[in-house]
Amino acid sequence: MGKNSPNTGEEKLDQAIKQWLKHDKNPKTSETVQQLVAEGNVEELRVSFGSRMEFGTAGLRAAMGAGTSRMNDLTIIQTTQGFCSYLEKNFPDLKERGVVIGFDARAHPPSGSSSIRFAKLAAAVFISHGVPVYLFSDITPTPFVPYTVTHLSLCAGIMVTASHNPKQDNGYKVYWANGAQIISPHDKGIASAIEENVEPWPQSWDETIIKDSPLLKDPYADINRDYFQDIQKHCFHREINKASKVKFVHTSVHGVGHTFVQSAFKAFDFALPLAVAEQKDPDPEFSTVKYPNPEEGKGVLTLSFALADKEGAKIVLANDPDADRLAVAEKQDCGEWKVFSGNELGALLGWWIFTCWKEQNTDPCALKDVYMLASTVSSKILRAIALKEGFHFEETLTGFKWMGNRAKQLLDQRKTVLFAFEEAIGYMCSPSVLDKDGVSAAAVTAELSSYLANRNVTLSQQLKAIYEEYGYHITKASYFICHDSKTIKQLFERLRNFEGENTYPRTCGGFEVCGVRDLTTGYDSSQANKKAVLPSSKSSQMITFTFSNGGVATMRTSGTEPKIKYYTELCAPPGNSDPEQLKVELNSLVDAIVEHFFQPQKNNLKAQPQ
Repeated sequence: MGKNSPNTGEEKLDQAIKQWLKHDKNPKTSETVQQLVAEGNVEELRVSFGSRMEFGTAGLRAAMGAGTSRMNDLTIIQTTQGFCSYLEKNFPDLKERGVVIGFDARAHPPSGSSSIRFAKLAAAVFISHGVPVYLFSDITPTPFVPYTVTHLSLCAGIMVTASHNPKQDNGYKVYWANGAQIISPHDKGIASAIEENVEPWPQSWDETIIKDSPLLKDPYADINRDYFQDIQKHCFHREINKASKVKFVHTSVHGVGHTFVQSAFKAFDFALPLAVAEQKDPDPEFSTVKYPNPEEGKGVLTLSFALADKEGAKIVLANDPDADRLAVAEKQDCGEWKVFSGNELGALLGWWIFTCWKEQNTDPCALKDVYMLASTVSSKILRAIALKEGFHFEETLTGFKWMGNRAKQLLDQRKTVLFAFEEAIGYMCSPSVLDKDGVSAAAVTAELSSYLANRNVTLSQQLKAIYEEYGYHITKASYFICHDSKTIKQLFERLRNFEGENTYPRTCGGFEVCGVRDLTTGYDSSQANKKAVLPSSKSSQMITFTFSNGGVATMRTSGTEPKIKYYTELCAPPGNSDPEQLKVELNSLVDAIVEHFFQPQKNNLKAQPQ
């Protein structure tokens, strides 16, 4: 170690703070740091400067505030400088093609942070390096960014959003030139480039350079027009839509979705959905909900149900704040509201999109080039439909980055990718966006609902018909909150060394384990060579157990939140299955997994809030 090298944690921290204060020109964040130093608040300084935000395949996501571990002006500049440098190495024509930048409506006044400010700073970095930037002049849904990358043949896209995370968070989501989220090795390459470019370039702080630059373009009007023209390719029953008496309520949960879902309804010739007034406009405080995530179910939809009941609407459509996800609920005959799980809506949309395709394509030979995709933790219902109908089904690792990249490979091979979904209410209904898209999904769901209503069938009845034809797929998913990474590691290591080194559990309560796949280590007991087919990654925890009763359970850590998630499914062949009995059996299996594998009391895990 050289004499100038820091040899203690304190010296490293001190050096990180000094470097920060030298580079940070935001008065609010630099004053915060100076005050913490003056107070000697080492604990808070360690939280802020103990590490740099990790740039992964999901880009960045963290709380807004001062320090290297948070989202702020300086970390955005540093990240963008690294990304710009990495793109220059990969694209000789970067300065001809350029990048697109979009943003949501998040803001954090104490640190002077907001999505629009981050987007403008990112634009300034690129423009200072002679790179054209297509910067949206107003808030947009996340799907508009990958759409623009593909539509305008750009080198990359950035979306400043934290999706449905708590209000203090923000994020920096990155798309590659193929229109899909980045996957390895780009994440590691960008992360290294960020470390090499931490000192701000001469004009990086100068937001004014973008104002009159010929390199700055606003794609808002063109993309708004072209996107809604493109999704009309997936509108098959315009006459039914025009005459539809189905009333829809839509909520954008204080996010960006309102204007764009209204436009999607117009594109499909629907009457406009009724908007939840208290939630239709962007609000960075998310003032009417505890969690701005429609995946959490009925709690987020209370105002939607009240409006629907008042107006006699039977269907609620809910986007998350950046409008890339969609939740759907339907009023049942008993007066209760049913919120469809991501797997149930995946079954409905998959069935519908294939049904529409089949009506347009009568040549049976065309089936050999048709594909649907789902993530490995999602329901296998598409596999069951594919087996019976004769098209291809593939599963990928968790996350739309994998499905988007695989879809692009298939499209390049002249295959037809009809649909992809993940259980976390994410749906790709159109290959013009190689990511989940809650805007097009809302319009397609509305058309499905109206088509069924025209035949006096509800969404719930159609879902039952799908399960009766292709086999019941009963699923249950939830999560535990755990902020201690050591506890999480111990929990998974215990399962890997259950009865001695490298041995997995053979039973779970009264249920026999007949197969194990560990995508952290790359082990799969079902393969002859014991190696998993899907790629493995040591940086995240993920184990799947298969049980003798036909149950499958996956336990995994979240890439963006302090959660250990679990996903379970019981599949039955088509025929005389009793769905209620399957639910009882699945509930028993889940109880056993929670008790024996998670051990929430011993590990101090907090269950998903109800």
